[in-house]
Amino acid sequence: MTNKLGTNPVFRADWVVILIYICMLVFGWLSICGASYEIGQTDLLSWDTRTGKQLVWMVCASILALFLLLLDDRYFEIVAKALYWFFIILLFITPFIAKDIKGSKSWLSLGVVNLQPAEFAKCATALAVAKLFSTYGFTMAHRKDMIKAIGTIMLPLVLIVMQKETGSALVFFAFFLMLYREGLSGSLLFTAVAMIFYFVVSIRFGSDVMPSTLTSVGEFVALLSIWLFSLGMIRVYLPRTPHALRLLLWGGAILFLSMLFSHFVVPFDVSWALLGISIFVVGYLLWHAIELRIAKYLYISLFTLGSTLFLYSTDYALNNILQPHQQTRIRVLLGVEENNSGAGYNVNQSLIAIGSGGLTGKGFLEGTQTKLKYVPEQDTDFIFCTVGEEEGFVGSTIVLLLFFTLICRLIYLAERQSSTFGRVYGYCVLSIFFFHVLVNVGMVIGLMPVIGIPLPFFSYGGSSLWGFTLLLFIFLRIDVGNKLRERF
Repeated sequence: MTNKLGTNPVFRADWVVILIYICMLVFGWLSICGASYEIGQTDLLSWDTRTGKQLVWMVCASILALFLLLLDDRYFEIVAKALYWFFIILLFITPFIAKDIKGSKSWLSLGVVNLQPAEFAKCATALAVAKLFSTYGFTMAHRKDMIKAIGTIMLPLVLIVMQKETGSALVFFAFFLMLYREGLSGSLLFTAVAMIFYFVVSIRFGSDVMPSTLTSVGEFVALLSIWLFSLGMIRVYLPRTPHALRLLLWGGAILFLSMLFSHFVVPFDVSWALLGISIFVVGYLLWHAIELRIAKYLYISLFTLGSTLFLYSTDYALNNILQPHQQTRIRVLLGVEENNSGAGYNVNQSLIAIGSGGLTGKGFLEGTQTKLKYVPEQDTDFIFCTVGEEEGFVGSTIVLLLFFTLICRLIYLAERQSSTFGRVYGYCVLSIFFFHVLVNVGMVIGLMPVIGIPLPFFSYGGSSLWGFTLLLFIFLRIDVGNKLRERF
């Protein structure tokens, strides 16, 4: 009997993660009670209430978790590709058959239940990526393999964007954290961070003008950063060459003289001087790349050129690609405009709710901001403000510590996997959880734009709850399988 218990995957599963999961389910349901509670309401368990429906989703999720633990873990690797392509097809046809809900065509109606395929596509993509990395001879050092990995991630992202579900699509960028763990060049991640920096700076300070010039502060700082970043990359990747120092001295002299001329002679846009310096850097590096046939020169020149082109496309992207409500949310977040009655209303009311909770909170079902429905989407995307109002700083800290512990535990479990499939899938799971927590909490407290993604195990909804349960317990079952094979 003891031996059977020792090999039973349910008993061999990581109970630290399971206990955290149970705690989050309970705390999440209590938070939904507070967020959806209406004055005079007496039955929180009725199917007609969100609390009652969420309780059913929780029971179903628990059954799903148990079922996953009882499956053979090798089954997930076998069906990974087929499952991925099933959801790719489903994501493709969803916009044609789904109803329009708040401008998004991402929900499929199945009788009394509405499901969002994008939530389950995360798990399918994670399995497909893990299967790809476990293929014999696969390595991120090979350009062809790297393109395959990135393509596998980007395909569902594009299809979800077609559903006008930008928030869910952005979650797929979390997979790049896993790619970095598996050998993706740090320069690519640096490039991504640099692009975000250019976007923020150019939008936030684009209308500010430097004194005694006609120069936009945002454009100047962004172009200056491109130049300095390029020099830094030359210094890092070509340390034995004098190119970085030469370009610094030449560019610095041109910039200094341009600023003096603009200040004392004729005011003009000094950004044109920086743009000329960037173009010169590109040409200088390309010439050396052709002459010496060294690829590093080419890569750095492409970084400089791509950064410059991206900078001058930010206005177009903001005003023509993003939807109007997304444009407004970004401008409000960056402080370009204030709109506490419009796009900024959600965040403003959320901050009021969290602040009113104080140290220990107002108590269960006692939150006035949530009870009176001041915060829109307070039981879905903005559920964390309910935690802050009813449980205060103490309760919010406990919730964040639970997520922190979960992510740290997932890192530990991922690193101890004996198989590439298990390790890669584990990092996919923790990357998704990390992204969701970071962005959701960040947007609730006004540090990130409101993009509409749920807080794992807390936000109302069966699709997100089941999707996160699938992600987590498939990994726990893979972990158990690897442990048992090592033992026996």
